[in-house]
Amino acid sequence: MEPATPTPRAHLGPAMATLIALGMIMSTDVLKTAPTVALNVAPGQFGWLWVLGGLATVVGALSYVEMACAFPDAGGEYSFLSRAWGPRFGAQYAWSRFAVMHTGWIALMAYLLADYAGAVVPMGPLAHTLCALAVVIALTGLNCVHVRLGFLTQATLVALVAAGFAAVIAAGFVAHPPAIVAATAPVQPRLGVALIYVFLAYGGWSDIATLSAELRAGRRGMALVTLGAIALLIMLYVALNAAMAHGLGMAALAHSTAPGADVARAAFGTPGAWVVVGVVVVSALASMNSTLIVGARITSAAARNIPVLQPLAGWHATRGTPVSAVIAVGGFSAVLTVFAGLAGNGFGAMVDYMTPVYWVFIVFGMGAAIRLRRGHDAAAFPFRTPLFPLFPLAFGGLALAMLWSSLTELGPAALAGAAVMALGVVLERLVRRRSVVRAQAQDGR
Repeated sequence: MEPATPTPRAHLGPAMATLIALGMIMSTDVLKTAPTVALNVAPGQFGWLWVLGGLATVVGALSYVEMACAFPDAGGEYSFLSRAWGPRFGAQYAWSRFAVMHTGWIALMAYLLADYAGAVVPMGPLAHTLCALAVVIALTGLNCVHVRLGFLTQATLVALVAAGFAAVIAAGFVAHPPAIVAATAPVQPRLGVALIYVFLAYGGWSDIATLSAELRAGRRGMALVTLGAIALLIMLYVALNAAMAHGLGMAALAHSTAPGADVARAAFGTPGAWVVVGVVVVSALASMNSTLIVGARITSAAARNIPVLQPLAGWHATRGTPVSAVIAVGGFSAVLTVFAGLAGNGFGAMVDYMTPVYWVFIVFGMGAAIRLRRGHDAAAFPFRTPLFPLFPLAFGGLALAMLWSSLTELGPAALAGAAVMALGVVLERLVRRRSVVRAQAQDGR
């Protein structure tokens, strides 16, 4: 058996890292969020909301870029929060990512993939679950084989998804717009809900920092990679949503369950819809794979500081990947995939489940940016956030508003996600007590 190493190796060039980063934030969920956004805002606000959402994302990401350049670590956001707020808070973050965000997202995308595959190859409920489960297991195995294989798979999938989105954009502007229907404002406009779904589509930028310890572009390289990936995503999402609005019209877009497929069908017929199904499948694979990459690295980083979880901390010496952490994240994702198949949870329920937890830690992440800047010499920061501390304060305020909206305007699953996050406090105390007992037993020998 090959020995495990405690730290990752720097092996990613800027181009590959930018592709991986783009895959962390680009997902087919934009094809699911667009109708909800269109339903909750006036037609004239739809396009601008995607532009403003992208620019706000840049404001938040700049603070994380500063921390990633100053403190490169495979734990990314976990490392920042632990430095700023202490290891116990870091453990709470790692639990929430493991039990709510990362594994829940992998399970959701696996079942979404199976649903779209079922549109081409009819499958019963059991076959859907087995298909989703097989995808989770296969991707877990790929990421255990070698770090380069996992990253190469991700880069290939991202390139294919970008090409597929380009096809949808072309279809939207080729399709003849429907007959003009009198525009009507939504009956109950909910800007908060629209913003939740816009930021869901742009979500994942906070995970890019997990690449910082594996980047060969120097400490300033994270700025180029992060901002480059977000800039590409803004252009892609703005064009994609403009194309769907043009090809379907705002009224039809707001009530579509599959706008990408609908606009492709309108432009190119049934074969066009099949192409979009392929895009969704590939995008789901890319999203699941990137989440597995990030989740394993955060789990490994957290395990370094928790004695009873040390077996999950090691990096395989020759494969260059945290194999034990990959298996843990993949295994728990598989369990959630089975439960999702049995319970029939939908896209909206999982959005509700994950959203409050996400914004809680973004609030503390902005606070960490301010706290770490004030607690270290200026020389420690090769990249500095413009207009500091205005940017982290502004995005922290936005995060608080999104947290309030998620708890008051979303369904009961939002409270369930918050409860699972709170369970981490109990588990952390139990683990800490067990570690103390073990240390006392060893001292007594």
